[in-house]
Amino acid sequence: MLEALLFDLDGTFADTAPDLAAALNRLRADLGLPSVPAEQLRPLTSQGVRGMLKGGLEMLPSDLRYAEFYDRFLHYYSQDICVETTLFPGIEPLLEALEGRCWPWGIVTNKAQRFTLPLLARLGCAKRAACVVSGDSARRAKPAAQPMRLASALLARRPETCLYVGDDLRDIQAGRAAGMLTVAVRYGYLGDGKPIEDWGADHVVDHAREIAALAGIH
Repeated sequence: MLEALLFDLDGTFADTAPDLAAALNRLRADLGLPSVPAEQLRPLTSQGVRGMLKGGLEMLPSDLRYAEFYDRFLHYYSQDICVETTLFPGIEPLLEALEGRCWPWGIVTNKAQRFTLPLLARLGCAKRAACVVSGDSARRAKPAAQPMRLASALLARRPETCLYVGDDLRDIQAGRAAGMLTVAVRYGYLGDGKPIEDWGADHVVDHAREIAALAGIH
């Protein structure tokens, strides 16, 4: 019996790729390089700063200037964190349906809290979420189970009564490790690894409107 719904943030709940790509392209401009189309960077967005620096600058953590560019990327992103970011189609009606049934919903993301909370506030969702677990909220981030267990505890629900929705293999691994039912969204960023069908999710959906039916909310 499901009692709560949890979302990954980037690529599942909100389309943050445009603003993350803008931050990366500011770095490229600093180096005198042309901009990279946002769509080219989109699949790497769920991999965080490491994915963006690798995809946009071919920069790895072993590079001498990696820490400098990592910090500069986050600085640029924090300045314009919600310029073009929007909720994915179908998310707002889903939230309204959940709230109409008094279902708690929350966010479990690997994004640091100092970015997660301001972003959710600007999207008008911070006060609506029953819990927000960021990448630095638990001892280990996804794909570990700790963030998922923390979220279910904050909701006062058992993990097996929670449905977790994500767009990256790590999301499904974390949800399954915690004993949650998992949903992979094909509309998300998906990364550059295994096909979504091979992640081991309990369900795969093409649009957020399909999630309500899986949760038994109509």
